[in-house]
Amino acid sequence: MAKNLVIVESPAKAKTIEKFLGKDYQVESSFGHIADLPSKEIGVDVENGFKPKYEVSSDKKALVKKLKDLSKSAEMVWLASDEDREGEAIAWHLAEELKLDKNKTKRIVFHEITKTAIQKAIENPRSIDYNLVNAQQARRVLDRLVGYELSPVLWKKIKGGLSAGRVQSVSVRLIVEKERDIQNFNSEASYSIAAEFTNEAGKAFKAKLPKNFATKAEAEKFLKDNIGSNYRVADLETKPTKKSPAAPFTTSTLQQEAARKLYLPVGITMQIAQRLYEAGLITYMRTDSVNLSNDAMGAAQAEIESYYGKEYAKPRNYNTKSKGAQEAHEAIRPTDMSRHTVNIDRDQARLYDLIWKRTLASQMSDAQLERTNVKIEADNHSEVFTSTGEVIKFEGFLKVYLEGHDDDEEEQEGMLPAMRVNEKLLNNYITGTQRFTRPPSRYTEASLVKKLEELGIGRPSTYAPTISTIINRNYVEKGTFEGQERNYNQLVFEKGKIISKDLTENTGSDKGKLVPTDIGMIVNDFLVANFKTILDYNFTAKVEQDFDEIASGNEDWVKMMSDFYNHFHPNVVDVEKNAERETGERILGKHPDTGRQISVRLGKFGPMVQIGEQEDEEKQFASLLPEQNIGTLTLEEALTLFLLPKSLGQYDGEEVEVNNGRFGPYVRFGKTFISLPKGEDPLDVSIERAVELIEEKKQADAPIAMYKELPVQKGVGRFGPFIKWDGMFINVNKKYNFDSLSESDIKELIEDKIQKEIDKVIHNWEDEGIRVEKARWGRSVILKGKIKIELSKDINASELTLDKVKEMIEAKAPAKKTKAKAPAKKTTTKKK
Repeated sequence: MAKNLVIVESPAKAKTIEKFLGKDYQVESSFGHIADLPSKEIGVDVENGFKPKYEVSSDKKALVKKLKDLSKSAEMVWLASDEDREGEAIAWHLAEELKLDKNKTKRIVFHEITKTAIQKAIENPRSIDYNLVNAQQARRVLDRLVGYELSPVLWKKIKGGLSAGRVQSVSVRLIVEKERDIQNFNSEASYSIAAEFTNEAGKAFKAKLPKNFATKAEAEKFLKDNIGSNYRVADLETKPTKKSPAAPFTTSTLQQEAARKLYLPVGITMQIAQRLYEAGLITYMRTDSVNLSNDAMGAAQAEIESYYGKEYAKPRNYNTKSKGAQEAHEAIRPTDMSRHTVNIDRDQARLYDLIWKRTLASQMSDAQLERTNVKIEADNHSEVFTSTGEVIKFEGFLKVYLEGHDDDEEEQEGMLPAMRVNEKLLNNYITGTQRFTRPPSRYTEASLVKKLEELGIGRPSTYAPTISTIINRNYVEKGTFEGQERNYNQLVFEKGKIISKDLTENTGSDKGKLVPTDIGMIVNDFLVANFKTILDYNFTAKVEQDFDEIASGNEDWVKMMSDFYNHFHPNVVDVEKNAERETGERILGKHPDTGRQISVRLGKFGPMVQIGEQEDEEKQFASLLPEQNIGTLTLEEALTLFLLPKSLGQYDGEEVEVNNGRFGPYVRFGKTFISLPKGEDPLDVSIERAVELIEEKKQADAPIAMYKELPVQKGVGRFGPFIKWDGMFINVNKKYNFDSLSESDIKELIEDKIQKEIDKVIHNWEDEGIRVEKARWGRSVILKGKIKIELSKDINASELTLDKVKEMIEAKAPAKKTKAKAPAKKTTTKKK
């Protein structure tokens, strides 16, 4: 048995560290937190100092027992979880749950997994920092109270299954407010003027007019003023300028830049960075500091001088602007600057390359530029054209890296040819192009992270899970709208003539952007109206500052919780008692034929339109189409929804109709339902188009083979390609060529699936209609008819008896006493 037990958070990190320590050290993983608040109760004693009730989850009990046994045998236990607040809390839980002797326990931290860093940590141990532990406890407890108290209010006042959270709800508010700005934006048209000139040396360059014209007539008049005009360089100004490199990466800037340059979602970026860190390739990936150690700066300088020359090196220190940043930490950087690339997984290699270049560039010289501004005059009018160009005189850091930008249409300045004042210029053409003012851009994952950081909301570890949460809760979705065609006009003055062209452009695309759903907007409006403090940006940022103060030992976490809860809880009680139910209802107007009220609101199965008022006995309902929403639906659009279902006629002896349902618009062919492709309007579907879809569906469902006299079909679902046989759906993994499955492939897939189905059955009491099966994530389930009971991991399913299973089924669904049925009421309510 090793003298020293080292406990880290992840098995990948354990493997890396084990390489650096000798045989006297055994490295084990806690697999993250070993204890947390219970999942099925609030777990916070509000009456007694907000004391949290921590428990070891059933799937961690065996691990805790193993670590406890190992710790008893070791001479020294080293708690080596991450250096942030979560890591400190993990170290504390380990100390508590393993009942570690303080005299035989040491806490070590390191921000990179290298031999030098690990040995330095071993030489400089410390005790558990309870200020950091308390800051983590305060965050966990406060967020639990907010979630547990707000969510039931949403269930009661809006609909079941909803949730609220301190940071997630504020993030949704940002996205909703941006959407409202877009909806309320009125686009205005004007004409922008651009031109191309050629100098005396025959070099062409572009210029523009600094002002726009409001109307086509004004733009056309200006172009006419240029007929027969001569042009000259009226003014020429050249001045030196410089560009400086961006600071090394923090968590948020890495997330932003990886989204811009590598098109990686924030959550994926953090997963990849975690792997790079655990492999010892980069420093700790959760940091808000832009500092580099002296060693790192020296290593970067050596690389720069070796590869580019001394003139490219310029050591720099950067100041962190983020509130509460921990300056003792370092920015995200490679652990070895001489390792320019890594030969691993493609995405890991790409992210490493980005980190290496950003770190190196941050220690390089400024780029020296020369900017030229040219003014061009005409002899027929007083308007002045301008042109700007940039010449790189010394590349500096640009030789390695240039930071990306969120603005898709950022203009790049090019080079201008050499010119002199009074030089005559030849005009090649002038265009007057109709342009429309653009609404604010929706948030991307990267720009939302940037905004949250600017407001001081959340911390490096919270950005990725917050975005995942609001998407998974269906409050926000990634846009899929490709945009729509818009007509615009262009006037072209060339060779003395003016030609008018009618052109088209694509506009309004929200693809990949964060768009609030109807339920997200309704929940946001309800929370903003009733919980102003919790949804206030400044308050949320102030809470983060309070956590920082607790971490620094300057504030008592229980007092902070008490101050918060004494204002928050009465607000919850008041809203639960007095607030009206919220459905997001909007009255759209009256039906043109019947005069009945038409409204749009949130229903049980999503957004819907209603004809008739709530107290009316006879009402009609219709679901909104996927691209429609409660906030912008018009009366005309609502009326068209009641044209569905629409009969298209007969095909192959079956009725064909088009309709809109809970999962979107579809064609019904007899008993077969075929979803319409995204963006296709059901009211525009003809019988010919419906037949196309029916035949495509038939072809897709046609058997590709027979196995044991039963047909085999194939398709592609949400989890990828599959084959279907005898009611079973069988995933087809990448080792098979899905487009040309052979008979042997099909046989192998089906037989493997049958064997898996056999292997997962633990008990099968056929006479009772009861089965016990292995399920996902190491759990088991009891099945009887529609009853499904998921067992916790600490129950050994193989040891269950029939009597015990029956007892559990009875507890789940006790026999119901039969009641005399009341006479049925007549109703004429129709639902579609």
